[in-house]
Amino acid sequence: MSAATSSPDLAPTRDLARWSSALTAGQISDSAMLWAKHALLDWFGVTIAGSREDLAPLLLEEFGGKDGPVTLVALNARAKAHDAALINGTLSHALDYDDVNADMGGHPTAPVGAAALALGEALGKSGRDVLLAFIAGYEVECQIGAMAGQSHYEKGFHATGTFGTFGATAAAARLMGLDAQQTAIAFGIAASEAAGLKYNFGTMTKPLHVGKAAMNGVIAARLAARGFTARDDAIEGPQGFAYTQVPQFTPRAVRPDAAAPFEVEANLFKYHAACYLTHSTIEAIRDLKRRHNIGLGDVEKITLKVDPGHLKVCDIPEPKTGLEIKFSIRHLAAMALGGEDTAALGTYSDEMANRPVYREGSRRVTLDTKPLPQEHRHGAAVAIVLKDGRELLAETNVGIPASDVAAQGEKLRAKFHSLAEPVIGRGRTGEALRLIERFETLDSLKPLMAAVA
Repeated sequence: MSAATSSPDLAPTRDLARWSSALTAGQISDSAMLWAKHALLDWFGVTIAGSREDLAPLLLEEFGGKDGPVTLVALNARAKAHDAALINGTLSHALDYDDVNADMGGHPTAPVGAAALALGEALGKSGRDVLLAFIAGYEVECQIGAMAGQSHYEKGFHATGTFGTFGATAAAARLMGLDAQQTAIAFGIAASEAAGLKYNFGTMTKPLHVGKAAMNGVIAARLAARGFTARDDAIEGPQGFAYTQVPQFTPRAVRPDAAAPFEVEANLFKYHAACYLTHSTIEAIRDLKRRHNIGLGDVEKITLKVDPGHLKVCDIPEPKTGLEIKFSIRHLAAMALGGEDTAALGTYSDEMANRPVYREGSRRVTLDTKPLPQEHRHGAAVAIVLKDGRELLAETNVGIPASDVAAQGEKLRAKFHSLAEPVIGRGRTGEALRLIERFETLDSLKPLMAAVA
């Protein structure tokens, strides 16, 4: 049973609504603004590349067209705001190459960015307005994630789809100018729509969770603006979101320290096109391969010491498709030792999933699990026993936000070029990058969305 509270001093639905509706540009630090632009740069890159995935034409046929106020990224089509949020949001997570936040326990930018950009374009909002809405939505989903802890995810819910629905709602409510009570009602509507099951990982439905979260956020805000009714305590109330979906829910005050960094400043970016829980393993193995000049043929056994949460997320034992590789830590360990480029989208093919050398190599990989503190949940310790008897050790934790933000920007620009250029060409990629980097100065989103259309 959830530990949801009835204390009047802790009312997350109304507290988050009050905070997000009252947030002003003057409260946003330059650092938070830069991190937000980094997040949106990454969102555009993975969404453009995601437009070439097999699910894109299916979504376009069902929800898109040539009419509507909102651009469908890299699809040469348009749609109504909520349908665009659905399609663009799904595309942004199609490659599982989008960013992560440890407090949220999922992918924060995908649902909030899709909702904010769709509604921002539809309403003719400025870049600064959209950034402010995005930061507010990002904060809301991560605050709820922190209150929920790991119990929600361990129960089988996909936090990106569930918490992301509230983040998307907060962003949409900001853009529509909803007051605190209207925003709380929008959260109430969203609470009945927040969904996503981990059981569907490895299928097209996983990224659909993101699209639905973005779409439901837009719809919730729009309905609330029209006077549609819902509970204004639907997150923590009896039989509400926390009671039904979060076995251990611990309400807390929303940003008691106004000077503290925003959640967006703890964003974690992906530089391998696979589940984030595999990244520390990949990095540690690559480090050992580089330092000791070893390959799969030299290895007797590989032991991965990781949090048990990995078993429920990224432990497909024998992947059969390129998509399943992304959730197979053993297969990825073998691929990393084999020198495969895990950042390249083309690496994740059905042929790679069934390549005998990696199937055999993955059988030498053992997972040794024990619960780790939150700050180490994304980490991995790797022990490789070689055929000559030597044991090689390495430990990596990718769950630590970058301290060199300038270097992070360089890596993200390189990632953006690699993802966008094959789809929209060098010229449009350069123009989009230029506009994203001065996002807060844009009078409207029109030139940017034209560049990525």
